[in-house]
Amino acid sequence: MPPDPRYPPVEPYAEGDLDVGDGHTVHWEECGHPDGKPVVFLHGGPGGGCTPGHRRLFDPDRYRIVLLDQRMCGRSRPHASEPGADLSANTTWHLVADLERLREHRGIDRWQVFGGSWGSALALAYAEQHPERVTELVLRGIFTLRRVELDWYYNGPAGMLQPEWRERFLAPLGGPGFPGDAIAAYHELLADPDPAVHGPAGVAWTTWEAATLTLERDQELIDAFADPTYALAFARIENHFFVHGGWFRPDGPGQLLADVDRLAGIPGVIVQGRYDLATPAATAWELHRRWPDADLRIVETAGHAYTEPGILAELVAATDRFAG
Repeated sequence: MPPDPRYPPVEPYAEGDLDVGDGHTVHWEECGHPDGKPVVFLHGGPGGGCTPGHRRLFDPDRYRIVLLDQRMCGRSRPHASEPGADLSANTTWHLVADLERLREHRGIDRWQVFGGSWGSALALAYAEQHPERVTELVLRGIFTLRRVELDWYYNGPAGMLQPEWRERFLAPLGGPGFPGDAIAAYHELLADPDPAVHGPAGVAWTTWEAATLTLERDQELIDAFADPTYALAFARIENHFFVHGGWFRPDGPGQLLADVDRLAGIPGVIVQGRYDLATPAATAWELHRRWPDADLRIVETAGHAYTEPGILAELVAATDRFAG
């Protein structure tokens, strides 16, 4: 096993809850050097929340590291696991606006944007709307919410490589013979007010993801994703975004890829696991072809999770490269 390239654990020197309107607050924290280069970390899911491990991807002596829990997950409120949770004011464009509010609230002019998985989609959406505010992009496990990407993972082909977990995923829908769109069917289950319905559905949705994120099975990750409160919020938010296609234009290659020309002049690094089941490498390749300012780093012995050794090494190398 190669040495862990991450920086030592670090604690926040500032944190708070930002009122972003619509009855929502998002929790933010800062760590590292208060006068360092600003970077904002965008977690996956949507609905995954931030962890202390995310802080360790950046040199704390050179970076001013800003992390936030996106709407309705982690320490942000209201929480998507609550009874009667209303997700209507939680969309991609609400989250893009939240990032701008947070940037202004913290007195930051421009920042590096770092995002993995869903965070890569949010990073692209933000940078394409506000390119003048972005110094660099570091993206991992590229995801653009195109229907072809969602169908690959939730409606068939990926399950052929993980049949036992695919069966568990389909169990709340009646089992392996389920004939329809699993995303739409789960939408009904996760919105059901009965805990006996939405509880098992949330755990089945999230453990399917946890079991397929890594090249080798990570039982600790699966157990963490099986926590009922975490699972329900994660599943509800993800499913809500997927049912609505991320509120992106569906035309041509999809909005995020179609609008990549807005990133002209912004340097970037794309880190992608070769055997990523959740977000296959084809999307990273297409993004790279459309965005020549980005350096594509394919990790040959990795899946999707940022904690896989080869992916960690490339991510820390990228943040070191842009530390200035």
